[in-house]
Amino acid sequence: MVRLRQGLCPGLTADVVAVLRGNNISTVAALVTQDSQSLAWTTGIPYKTLRAVRRVLLAQFAAFPSSAADAYEELLSCTAILPTGCSRLDSLLDSGLYTGELTELAGGPATGKTQVCLSVAVTVACDLGQAVMLVMTGGAAGCLASRLLAMVQGKTPDSGASQVAALQRVQVARVFDAFALLDLLQDLRARLETQVPVTPGSGGADSSVLRLLVIDSVAAVISPVLTTERHDGLALLMHIGRELKSIAKEHALAVLVTNWVWREDGGRSMPSLGRAWSFLPNVRVLLEREGERLGGGVRAGGGGCHGVGREGGGTLVCRATLLKSSRQATGQSVSLSVGALGVLDS
Repeated sequence: MVRLRQGLCPGLTADVVAVLRGNNISTVAALVTQDSQSLAWTTGIPYKTLRAVRRVLLAQFAAFPSSAADAYEELLSCTAILPTGCSRLDSLLDSGLYTGELTELAGGPATGKTQVCLSVAVTVACDLGQAVMLVMTGGAAGCLASRLLAMVQGKTPDSGASQVAALQRVQVARVFDAFALLDLLQDLRARLETQVPVTPGSGGADSSVLRLLVIDSVAAVISPVLTTERHDGLALLMHIGRELKSIAKEHALAVLVTNWVWREDGGRSMPSLGRAWSFLPNVRVLLEREGERLGGGVRAGGGGCHGVGREGGGTLVCRATLLKSSRQATGQSVSLSVGALGVLDS
């Protein structure tokens, strides 16, 4: 259900949208089903303006046939590819994270999920100059500021002003249950509707335009609802998933979430949250720990990842395997090195 917002069509100015919302008309469906003449009397909006807006919205959103060329042009106009900062991970994801899509990183404890997310966020903020929102749901938020600062300093080692600007482009929010996450997503949607639309790839990065949403981790807030006696757990799961997908599609965002894993009888690791959730991510990547590089060697297993990249902590070596994608062959994998500066491109 597409919500009315400024810039959706030429006649929908901020004043018109505000008046319509004041009369409980906030979606395209609600507007086109209203009688234009009665609505003009009620709202004071000129009848010709309402008719023109209605025609444009019907042309954009009604089920009229369109050519494949038009669909391709629309795809190009609203899709951008955000690099992760690591060429190996980019190759696995077919060049990077795609706006309009939900990408999932699944893995067990100490497999580098949070560090990969922070690395991608810093790459988007520093290299692309785009805004990022980090939603933290677990204990990893404690040392978040120092980890972000270290990564930004690694990206921009010579300029204090550019480091401050990059950090200002990273917004951080903390939620601790599924209902708080849902409230945050709905507030974010309302805020994005007032954001001036910018076509991805049109040139001229705007640091105020949100381009990446990261949630670490979605399983931490959803799993408790699914494992209790609540009957609305699955409905809440799908509601959150639908919000993430619609925000990504309608506002040209790339959404990156982390998930936990469980082990099948054969010992194979699989993402958690069940079959219903498995249909929501466009891309799923499984992270598995291979060892820790200390000096010249690699130590297999053991230890946590909180000291990774620090003095004496070494570099985490993990394997990223593609589980789901509509563009790449699944089953392929790459080896990643994760340190204090994020995913190392080596």
